[in-house]
Amino acid sequence: MAQIQPHERVTAAIRNAANSHGIALIPFVTAGYPERSAFIPTLRALAEVADVIEVGVPFSDPMADGVTIQRASRAAIASGVSLRWILAELQKAGELPAPVVLMSYLNPLLALGGERLADAARAAHVGGFIVPDLPLEEAGDLGMHLDARGLGLVQLVTPATPEARVRRLCAASRGFVYAVTSRGVTGGARALPADVPAYLDRVRALSPLPVCAGFGVRSAEQVRALGGHADGVIVGSALVEELEARRDPVAFLEALRSRRH
Repeated sequence: MAQIQPHERVTAAIRNAANSHGIALIPFVTAGYPERSAFIPTLRALAEVADVIEVGVPFSDPMADGVTIQRASRAAIASGVSLRWILAELQKAGELPAPVVLMSYLNPLLALGGERLADAARAAHVGGFIVPDLPLEEAGDLGMHLDARGLGLVQLVTPATPEARVRRLCAASRGFVYAVTSRGVTGGARALPADVPAYLDRVRALSPLPVCAGFGVRSAEQVRALGGHADGVIVGSALVEELEARRDPVAFLEALRSRRH
């Protein structure tokens, strides 16, 4: 029997949750924020509620992120959080109940090197990477190393992406397809654009993989509204704000989970 690859575990977790609950929940946390010592305990707690966990690698110039994640990234970098540290901590923690994907800008990945990154990520039980500043046309070398270790390179689409390119991105993606719900940066408007459900339906019709919606999702009502249009929903800035305010992130996620149907 063939061994399931890390990116396949991510896909299966999203599909199973979507089939069971209507939509998968994917919380985003900035690694090492608000304290380095809480990183793994927070992941362990979230993994009991989440279906997949997205871990942000802090970066000095996070161009796709709004002020909340920018603040978290600056604080994490100041406390000494790095990609090497994250991978080492994840390796020590062992495999969590929910698969982990890393969201990183390209520079930290290049600094580590594609082959070394892929080996370390596989040892750290990482399922894949989301790299918002890596165009598909430039992903060859990194994608080759990740693919050789069974890791996924998640592709992003937006409401402005032409249909022909959506097809290419969906075909190239591994794990899931990340459907950005609005123009701009993370943590933006409190209301999702009215055309988001139709946009997600179009992407799902073109994708062989689960489609997960992210950017600006922060309420149980939004999660419920996206059910049936997306296979999963990514909740980032709203959850980081809960951590920033020293509130219980698990309780916040549980409140979203209770309204999925």
